[in-house]
Amino acid sequence: MPLLLAAIFGIMIFPVQSFFEKKWRCNRLFATIFSIIIMFGLTILLVYLIITQLRNFMDNGNEYISKITEVYTSIIGNVEKSLDVSDRNSLLEQDIGFSELLKGNFDKISTFIFESGSLFSDVVLIPIYLFFFLYYRRFLRNFAYRLFSKKSKSYINLVIKEVYHIQQNYLAGLLKVMVIVGVLNTVGLLLLGIENAVFFGFFAALLLVIPYIGVVIGALLPALVALVTKDSYWYVFGVLALFSFIQFIEGNFITPKVTGGKVSVNSFIVIFSLIAFAMLWGVAGMVVAIPITATIKILCDHSEQYKAFGFLIGEPENKFLRSTARSRLKKWKSIRKKR
Repeated sequence: MPLLLAAIFGIMIFPVQSFFEKKWRCNRLFATIFSIIIMFGLTILLVYLIITQLRNFMDNGNEYISKITEVYTSIIGNVEKSLDVSDRNSLLEQDIGFSELLKGNFDKISTFIFESGSLFSDVVLIPIYLFFFLYYRRFLRNFAYRLFSKKSKSYINLVIKEVYHIQQNYLAGLLKVMVIVGVLNTVGLLLLGIENAVFFGFFAALLLVIPYIGVVIGALLPALVALVTKDSYWYVFGVLALFSFIQFIEGNFITPKVTGGKVSVNSFIVIFSLIAFAMLWGVAGMVVAIPITATIKILCDHSEQYKAFGFLIGEPENKFLRSTARSRLKKWKSIRKKR
């Protein structure tokens, strides 16, 4: 995992290193060090802001637990009253223990996040691997020439260029989508009057790195805040409806427009890769699932032996339907001319 993350980060910050080398005439060693310092400085600042806000959110845990208990009591009481459940069999007589339940789940979640993918070792190893990937990039390209000596250098350069562009387009497009979705989330939450709207809006946008699952996590936190701070349950439904609508807009309009469909991986493979990489490397695996799968598709497309797998990973093209539609259109035009 540190190697994979370092490779992806290397593609992300290579334009910065190239800027230092070409515009500022920096030595490759200093350009590499400066690029890594800038990237990790911004990352540390972002993580610090997120942890600070989440800590403030967790400080109000008792208030959230009491409100959840109140909502649970109200809903179960109304349901049992309508079903005429006796007091002896009532769920309200049983101690659910929300505080212990939530505390236990929070402990499990924190343990899962910090232990999956060996996070602490990654923090140390990723900068080291990243430095050598950037500093030895020509050496690694020569290694690829020797490894695939039967292929021409121009062909290998073409494959490397495609991998680089697919990764860079995906990462750059993802950052743009995050900013747009973050603004939309923030505006929607401000209109609903939710506390810390800016943080929750951009935090949910940041979780877009985990397809499908991230948006659910991002919507639950402001929904919980709406449940505690607002008098009506309609605010909770409003938050969930807002995030569902923005997710629909993002998936069908924003992402295709911004990325231009550069990462052509079908939905089945996306879900399959998310599950497979999560089983291998936890949360970090879910983050790198799409870039790695897109790279595998390019390698398969350029291999005669594995072209079928590249076709399987890509999005299906309805060539038959298109040709049928065109033939019908031509036939209709010919009939119209005869008339």
